[in-house]
Amino acid sequence: MGTDSAPGGRGAAAPAMGNFQLEDFAAGWIGGAASVIVGHPLDTVKTRLQAGIGYGNTLSCIRTVYRRESVFGFFKGMSFPLASIAVYNSVVFGVFSNTQRFLSWQHCREPGASPSRTLSDLLLASMVAGVVSVGLGAPVDLIKIRLQMQTQPFQEGNLSLKPRAVALGEQPAYQGPVHCITTIVRTEGLAGLYRGAGAMLLRDVPGYCLYFIPYVLLSEWITPEACAAPSPCAVWLAGGMAGAISWGTATPMDVVKSRLQADGVYLNKYKGVLDCIAQSYQKEGLKVFFRGITVNAVRGFPMSAAMFLGYELSLQAIRGDHVVTGP
Repeated sequence: MGTDSAPGGRGAAAPAMGNFQLEDFAAGWIGGAASVIVGHPLDTVKTRLQAGIGYGNTLSCIRTVYRRESVFGFFKGMSFPLASIAVYNSVVFGVFSNTQRFLSWQHCREPGASPSRTLSDLLLASMVAGVVSVGLGAPVDLIKIRLQMQTQPFQEGNLSLKPRAVALGEQPAYQGPVHCITTIVRTEGLAGLYRGAGAMLLRDVPGYCLYFIPYVLLSEWITPEACAAPSPCAVWLAGGMAGAISWGTATPMDVVKSRLQADGVYLNKYKGVLDCIAQSYQKEGLKVFFRGITVNAVRGFPMSAAMFLGYELSLQAIRGDHVVTGP
């Protein structure tokens, strides 16, 4: 199934060897915007479960958010990720696709032959995309989580603090994304924008390996040999399953990342990744690292399905293809 592209094309026309393709970045932007719109409400629930207090389970969290903040509470902090995560996913998909394409061409020794794609190529390209994603995504995630968590009660028993929350009529900690950024830079410095970046790196490098590789393998498995490329239905299904796998397995480190990034809205209690893991385990046991795993997996399916479908269809439109092609 040699192809110039990833994740899922089969038999698409190959560009000139080593070509850097901007179409991948444009298609990634469209796919990223689609995934944010679809997944943000459940992302808010996931963040509240992992970093907040007072929620028993997913359904309880949904009811509590709706009762306290109405349906708009589920979309709190969405404007910033809608603008920024689209760019972030554009870079991730562009880096992955071009890296994988470059590596695949290195195996192609005969002029005019189709480039081959190996599992090691996909693995290395996924790892590169994961590293790049942290540089761009850590500040985006931090702002999103701070905005999602500022209406939520916080309590630290060791400091004898009473739970704090933004009650009706009280001023929230942040008035919006720009105010949130300026407040963090003023109080924590530029390094404050990268709080939790270590945990994010430990989440995203393996996470993207379990994101892109399952998508490629599943889309190839679903697509009949007679078809040149996966159908939109195959893209939707493979993308959704890949997202559920990736987000489900990433949950333990996602919990640590969420707690580190939410830390600082009202108080600072974690010194780093290891300290967060130790404190969380000491107070809540091993089960705390799997908090939100259900909503992560459930949310991962529609988000990733929308992501890959938006990516593949927009790439098809940009290139003028008549079949869904991979990047």
